[in-house]
Amino acid sequence: MTALSSSPHPVVIKLGGSIITRKSEPYRLRPKVLDRLGREVALGWEQGKRPIVLLHGAGSFGHPRAKAWGLSRPPPGRANRERGAALTAYDVRRLHLHVLRSLLDAGVPARSVPPFPFLENEEGKLRSFEVRPFREILAAGGVPVSFGDVVRDTAWGSSILSGDTLAVHLANDLPSRRVLFVSDVPGVLVKGSDGRSTLLRELEGGVPPSLVPAPDRPDVTGGIRGKVEAMLAIAEGGGRAGLISGLSHGTLSRAIRGEDVHGTWAAPLHPGGSGIAHRASG
Repeated sequence: MTALSSSPHPVVIKLGGSIITRKSEPYRLRPKVLDRLGREVALGWEQGKRPIVLLHGAGSFGHPRAKAWGLSRPPPGRANRERGAALTAYDVRRLHLHVLRSLLDAGVPARSVPPFPFLENEEGKLRSFEVRPFREILAAGGVPVSFGDVVRDTAWGSSILSGDTLAVHLANDLPSRRVLFVSDVPGVLVKGSDGRSTLLRELEGGVPPSLVPAPDRPDVTGGIRGKVEAMLAIAEGGGRAGLISGLSHGTLSRAIRGEDVHGTWAAPLHPGGSGIAHRASG
């Protein structure tokens, strides 16, 4: 298998919770979609010729419990915050096992990299990031798989670390020049003056002032706005980030290979840059 040193810029993929679960129904997996995306990752990975780091959101396995226990907000919240943190972390790991299974079944040597306990927040923002486990798995020919998690927080005890935030830091520290956010929407939808929604093909000039709100589904990590902020941060550091649909067959595998498929893209502002502004919401 090809080691990381022969291809120093792995593709970072974030499978959103909205595409691998039904966020309106607690603990409801989309098994057929997840298995197909696992096969598309395998096609793009090409037996290690194209290194990949995969992240995933919590979807209906994590967001409802995290919201109920107030884990995205500072205390005081619900009593016994650590119990809520433990229950949410357990639920997220249930989903994580499904993601690992889909990748392994597709022939991808997926290796789990749980953010807790080696990553840490402060007041809900990532305080320290360690890229070494990801690099070591890549160097051995494997595919690191991580996820949005509940981590230690130096100020709040515990708080949410989103997969979008992980994507920004991985793009900077690996480094990666291509980051793919896979969702259940075709890209960033904005409302025009006539009230109609249109797809924004390129992100320019910051966060669009009018984003189409998502359906009434619990989301404690910023939703579409958080993804846009992450994409802009990646572009500031010289990477190219895309928000694409995981419902269109073949879109993910083509995007991994370098095609600018249908979706919303943030072009690198400083091509070849080595530092990404860590301003994505945590």
